Amino acid sequence: MKNIRETIEKYEKENLSPLACLSSRSKGRRKKIPLCKIRTVFQRDRDRITHSKAFRRLAHKTQVFLAPEGDHYRTRLTHTLEVSQISRAIARALQLNEDLTEAIALGHDLGHTPFGHEGEMALNNALKKIKEKTKRFRHNEQSLRVVDVLEYDGEGLNLTYEVKDGILHHTGIKNPVTLEGQIVKLADRIAYVNHDIDDALRAGILKLTDLPTKPMKLLGKYPSQRINTLVIDLIKHSEGKDYIKFSPKIGDALASLRSFLFRKVYKHSEAKVEDEKVKRVVELLFSYYMAHPEEIPDFRIKATRVVRVCDYLAGMTDRYAISVFNDLFIPRVWSIKK
Repeated sequence: MKNIRETIEKYEKENLSPLACLSSRSKGRRKKIPLCKIRTVFQRDRDRITHSKAFRRLAHKTQVFLAPEGDHYRTRLTHTLEVSQISRAIARALQLNEDLTEAIALGHDLGHTPFGHEGEMALNNALKKIKEKTKRFRHNEQSLRVVDVLEYDGEGLNLTYEVKDGILHHTGIKNPVTLEGQIVKLADRIAYVNHDIDDALRAGILKLTDLPTKPMKLLGKYPSQRINTLVIDLIKHSEGKDYIKFSPKIGDALASLRSFLFRKVYKHSEAKVEDEKVKRVVELLFSYYMAHPEEIPDFRIKATRVVRVCDYLAGMTDRYAISVFNDLFIPRVWSIKK
């Protein structure tokens, strides 16, 4: 059998943009391993992420709507898949490395807590109340820890430098070192702004007439129209450049919709009425496991008590966190047999 990986690497050199991150020129892994004869290093990373336990758990983690009863609301997993699709479309159009982009997109939220950003803020607030060196929790940093340490019982997924950098810097001030990582950073925003509007409309929290007129007119009435406008603009204004950016007009329109969502959905809406309960669940679980670290599974991973607690809580799905909370804090009814 011929070496398929070498054929793909040759194709990348001959057909991708000079600005692309070629798989044959990756900075490599923390632990050196033999190269695969079929897959490039980035394709291998994508597969390792897809088959990880943390990836499967995303199906039962909140995006915005906490444990929604409807079948069509986004979860953290469907959000991840939408980011991956948008990222790949942009990378393909710009002749950048689609495999690297996909791997970063699939791994970017692996460290997210249960209950979405409310769970993340609750865990971060719990950390602030104790005197430890670990003073904050950020889901992007936890995503890096998941792939670097927690998967495979402390061995980690041993991903390439470029994928890990893209995962770590998919949010925050610092940009990823690759254009492929920068694509994921903006595709993440394209995805959640548009699908969160869609979910809020479905839930009856928003009406189309509530949405700000100017950005909606510029980007489009429907999610597919808005995504198409944003993707085409990003491609047009990034082609041949050593950065990934929207045009000022389109970028401002997206920022306007995002600010609107923070005001009307993320902070103050019917979808957030359970947030105080979420905070209480996370805070009580944190306090309990800080007092009883011996009850945390998987002691094989060496870490301080507070890091072990954060690892355990961040890895929980919504329903598992609620189940554990009920077992620990809700009294069971005593049934007398006649």
